[in-house]
Amino acid sequence: MKIYLIAGEASGDLHGSNLIRAISSASDNKAVFRGWGGDLMENAGCHIVKHFRDLAFMGFLEVVKNLRTILHNFDDCKKDIQEWQPEILILIDYPGFNLRIARWAHEKKIKVVYYITPQVWAWHKSRVHKLGKYTRKLLVILPFEKAFFRQYGYDSTYVGHPLLDAIFQFRPDPEFVRNHGPENVYIALLPGSRRQEIKAMLPVMLRAVTERKDLKVLIAGAPSADPSLYKEIMQEENCIENYDILSVANYALVSSGTATLETALFNVPQVVCYKGNMFSYQIAKRLVDIKFISLVNLVADRLVVQELIQDDLTADNLKIALSRLETNGPKVKADYHEVREKLGGPGASSRAAEAILQLLKPGV
Repeated sequence: MKIYLIAGEASGDLHGSNLIRAISSASDNKAVFRGWGGDLMENAGCHIVKHFRDLAFMGFLEVVKNLRTILHNFDDCKKDIQEWQPEILILIDYPGFNLRIARWAHEKKIKVVYYITPQVWAWHKSRVHKLGKYTRKLLVILPFEKAFFRQYGYDSTYVGHPLLDAIFQFRPDPEFVRNHGPENVYIALLPGSRRQEIKAMLPVMLRAVTERKDLKVLIAGAPSADPSLYKEIMQEENCIENYDILSVANYALVSSGTATLETALFNVPQVVCYKGNMFSYQIAKRLVDIKFISLVNLVADRLVVQELIQDDLTADNLKIALSRLETNGPKVKADYHEVREKLGGPGASSRAAEAILQLLKPGV
């Protein structure tokens, strides 16, 4: 049973690794995995052909500048899939790349499953039809997505959010917890996983908190980022910590994306930040059709956490937002409970694995 997976970002690597384990368990280890992803997928038993750190291009301008590399990646990926001949192809988020691969794979009569579908409800809704036409199954992770696809005549399976699995399984490093006790107040800075995000947002976050001697700053280092990038910004590396920081953090400044939802599931009050290339931002602003940029607010369908976007993301505004957060923290945590309830309980990876294995049965 040969299964090929493509994950182009850190979050996809995390969810792909849990999916691989769930499929292995449900299939009595009869499945063999190959694909594009990261260290977590590799540790779960997937042969990694290309690491996601070589695939992360953020924004329209960055994509144009790296177009030749991206086109080479498409060719390399198609060639590898065709030579390996998997029985099923699992695409995990990463829509700019994966939607094109889905079309090609469909033409080659390869069964395609899209796990963690692109956020077509936010922008470029015409992609709904590509998803419906080129895939055998859509596995969605947000409670409102099933109804969205139904509006366009496409069936999907709601499996729940895999972050709940990841957090349920997570155990913080005991030594880290001992060294970061409750006698201090910690603020976590999560400036994103891509180089462009980190360079745009980490300096602003640092300027907002450096004067606060009552706060201990912890910075989440992305696994895909070169540690020298943080040293370039901070002139030091000693405050870079891994994702354990959310287990001890009291507050957080978080780059928009999956990390906002994970921060909420760790019950840490946060301010959501976004700052990108101005050209890319102006294009996105005209295309995006959503009330909020953070998954926390989107799932709640109301403002739970403050969002500071583009020109509003300044050190002064972050200071004000952080002061407000220190007062409103208990209310934010109460609102997080509603978000958690809407996402359901753990088990998304197992439910997704079951749906995928159904497609591998003879005659399906």
